[in-house]
Amino acid sequence: MPWQNNNNGGPWNTGGNRGGKNPWGSGPRGSGGGGSAGGPDLDDLIRKSQQRLKGAVPGGVGGGGIMLILALLALIWIGLTSWYTVKPGEQGVILRFGEYVRTEGTGFHLKLPSPIETALTPNVERQNRIDVGFRSNVNGSADYSRYDNESLMLTGDENIVDVAFTVFWRIGNAEKFLFNIQEPQEQTVKDVAESAMREVIGRRPIRDALTDARDKIQVEVQQIIQDSLDQYDAGISVKEVALEQTTPPEAVIDAFRDVQAAEADRERSINEAKAYSNDVVPRARGEATKMLEEAEAYKESTVAKARGEADRFNQVYDQYKDAKDVTRKRIYLETMEDIMQDMNKIIIDGSAGSGVVPYLPLPEVAAQRSRN
Repeated sequence: MPWQNNNNGGPWNTGGNRGGKNPWGSGPRGSGGGGSAGGPDLDDLIRKSQQRLKGAVPGGVGGGGIMLILALLALIWIGLTSWYTVKPGEQGVILRFGEYVRTEGTGFHLKLPSPIETALTPNVERQNRIDVGFRSNVNGSADYSRYDNESLMLTGDENIVDVAFTVFWRIGNAEKFLFNIQEPQEQTVKDVAESAMREVIGRRPIRDALTDARDKIQVEVQQIIQDSLDQYDAGISVKEVALEQTTPPEAVIDAFRDVQAAEADRERSINEAKAYSNDVVPRARGEATKMLEEAEAYKESTVAKARGEADRFNQVYDQYKDAKDVTRKRIYLETMEDIMQDMNKIIIDGSAGSGVVPYLPLPEVAAQRSRN
């Protein structure tokens, strides 16, 4: 054996030049097998290792057999660590001694054996979620317990609101996601989302967060988160921001409910006033239009009548100039007819009085004749 003592003293000159000592300066081991206190006997250790290897391999092996076994083990190791699979929805990121080399798509791929090259396969299609201000239970229900350090935010009008929201995101670029932001990457997304929500809430009054501006807040926060992550070159795509709950702090929630009730009453009063205005104003405008139209009609009628009277007077005057006596008598008779036609009196000329009975009820006869 190469490590056995010989006349030259072995590799550490443990023969006569060193007084028969081993490399640790102690004398040769005794025959009891327990060894001296100076250190282990390498010859004995190597001999026992060879005996164990021979016992493990039937028929024993020599130096060439050991090399063959090591070569087979190396081939097995290369075969097991050189092939890897990228599943659907994943990307294969290859590292060579920890440095990024390339990205592979779905399927079976070959790489250098570990630890030379390592394959990471993050899922780039799975939608991830980050809860801020609350936590989702295993069954998907929300646990709105107290997470004041995340949810309590100051509004633009110096009120405090309790905000719970969820960010849905996925990996857009596996290389950037793995190497450009610190692990755990989810914590980075959460910190950016909380900061963005505080920024948006801090610019708005509390009424916006509690009532009618929730959709605008969600869109604005999503845009800020995406812009911030793009500045970090994080390789993350933000899909949606969903406000789960926006409420006043528990300590002042009763007062806020009273304020909301007053706001509701105000809105109701405003709506009622608008409804009354929408009913009265059109009606008044219609009546005004009607009066204007009636006035225009009266004007047209009066003017037309006056013009007709003027034309009639001119015609009579022309006739009067041609035959004054006849026209004067005609005018007199027509005038008397207009005046006397509704009077209940009968006038009898004196020259015809001898032929008329004095007590004849002439008015009644005239009325009876008019009825018939």
